[in-house]
Amino acid sequence: MRMSEAVERYTEHIAKVRRLSPATVRAYRADLADLVAVSGDLDVSDVDVENLREWLWSATQRGISRASLARRTASVRGFFGWSVLEQLRTDDPTLRLVTPKRGRTLPTVAAAPALDTVLNARRSDADETGDPIALRDAALLEVLYGAALRVSEACALDLGSLDRHAATVRVFGKGGKERVVPFGAPAARAVDAWLVRGRPSLLGAGSTPALFLGARGGRLGVRTAYDVVRRAIGPAIGTDAVGPHALRHSAATHLLDGGADLRAVQEMLGHASLGTTQIYTHVSTERLTAAYRLAHPRA
Repeated sequence: MRMSEAVERYTEHIAKVRRLSPATVRAYRADLADLVAVSGDLDVSDVDVENLREWLWSATQRGISRASLARRTASVRGFFGWSVLEQLRTDDPTLRLVTPKRGRTLPTVAAAPALDTVLNARRSDADETGDPIALRDAALLEVLYGAALRVSEACALDLGSLDRHAATVRVFGKGGKERVVPFGAPAARAVDAWLVRGRPSLLGAGSTPALFLGARGGRLGVRTAYDVVRRAIGPAIGTDAVGPHALRHSAATHLLDGGADLRAVQEMLGHASLGTTQIYTHVSTERLTAAYRLAHPRA
């Protein structure tokens, strides 16, 4: 079987059987399509470790980051492991492939007072103008931060996902894993304002159960959500290169700064591994160290 055909079968497998997130499926498909483009549409059984090394080397020449190289290695490991199980080949060429070490970078976090000022101002302006888009944006920002959601999770929310009485939201995260998380009083007020004064104005002829709507009445897209966050939160962080994950990072860090249990934060974020959540303890430690050096007389 040719690589191009096998890649399609594999990505269908990880989407429907393993139920990986759509973003992960897209990334793996793009990685494997790039392998086909560089090495040619070979038979699956003809791809060897030298093809894979040449592919990774060509990626480094194009300036691909170490994190992306590590993901590419994971993509081909998964693909060729599946190929062996499907009897498309008898050996796994990735067993001799060295995984590039991923550089560890701390997440971008907004200071709590600055973020509080931005969110309050957005909600106040939206309440005053009554503009549907402004009301939606204020509610989106509050929910992303208040519930520490991934942007894909927020955009996938339906009206039925909310429990307004309990101020919780039901989320389906990576791998279709379900969790219920609280979203706080400010988010509740912003969502109520959006549902009562904003959302009805954007509903089109074809109704949708989506909580957040785009300007034409359909479900809000991830790219639009990114733009909303960039314009609103960028100044608070000091860069335009910021997206919805900065709100999630900030929420996790502020929870730990406030004394939340690490495992509770893990559950709220929907992390499968506690090790993934622990990176936020490093952020909190760095902030504590900086404050100590500034304030302690014997620092």
